[in-house]
Amino acid sequence: MRGSTLGTSDIAVTELAFGAAAIGNLFSAVDDVQATAAVDAAWDTGIRYFDTAPHYGLGLSEHRIGAALSIRPRDEYVVSTKVGRRLERTAAAGDDLANGFAVPATHRRIWDFSADGVRRSIEASLERLGLDRIDVVYLHDPDDHEEQAFKEAYPALERLRAEGVVGAIGAGMNQAEMLTRFVRETDVDVVLCAGRYTLLDQGGLDELLPEADARGKSVVVGGVFNSGLLADPKPGATFNYAAASPEVLDRALRMKAVADRHGVPLRAAALRFPFGHPAVAGILVGTRSAHEVHDAADMLARTVPDALWAELRADGLLPEHVPVPEAEWENRADADAEARTTEEPS
Repeated sequence: MRGSTLGTSDIAVTELAFGAAAIGNLFSAVDDVQATAAVDAAWDTGIRYFDTAPHYGLGLSEHRIGAALSIRPRDEYVVSTKVGRRLERTAAAGDDLANGFAVPATHRRIWDFSADGVRRSIEASLERLGLDRIDVVYLHDPDDHEEQAFKEAYPALERLRAEGVVGAIGAGMNQAEMLTRFVRETDVDVVLCAGRYTLLDQGGLDELLPEADARGKSVVVGGVFNSGLLADPKPGATFNYAAASPEVLDRALRMKAVADRHGVPLRAAALRFPFGHPAVAGILVGTRSAHEVHDAADMLARTVPDALWAELRADGLLPEHVPVPEAEWENRADADAEARTTEEPS
């Protein structure tokens, strides 16, 4: 599986990352066996980048990622986690479904972008993961904590990077505007942008991606299916975690019709699309089973013909200024092989 280095750091990630929110029991429970099988499948397909967070299942995701990777050589994989939601043990009964996770409410989340909060969060994550260093740390959804994130949390991450506790630093959000500020005003290596650079939403192209490219920063794109619509467009499908409007659903269905005419599943085109921009280092896909991991890897490996992108543009489904992936690597490899054969003496 292809990969690239994040910004000017020495952290190399594969183009497909394993999003571990689902194995933190997002929406519904996943048992330990299924969670481990999903990580094993990711490893078998060549994925070497695993993303988690304390928020995911009140630490369950970090525990499971750490346990599943403990048998692997430490220098052969990259783990990212996040800070900003610190966990504090509570005696409250019940579950955490109000926050989206099917786990007992053993802890409560505390928004904390203070320097001390960052260090305490990372220390706890290191313990749950069973690691002595974390490759990538993102500030997690600092939307309502902007000034503290810039004045306290970010400098703390810089110090931890200098100390070698953290390899690369950045921020992860479901918006592009504040991520652009991080790229412009700080020395982040990477930003994780969820849902804002997809076939249906290219908001990240307004400023974030050009700024990142110009400044040598990397972008990891999450939410390539916009919470489900681009994976399977049909009535009732969700777009950005809410029911898709009739207009957005119609656009997704028209995209699917174009993809079908070219013999390509829409989710394959959705997975490949972000790589049209040079700032994109990889994509992050949330998976809860070995089947879903294999499907994501298989879809990303599909050839997406140039004619598909051209038809999306011709039908007004993709703006002309939006970059698309170059001719597929498979096609270029075939052409290179043919050229070598032609040049060789008979």
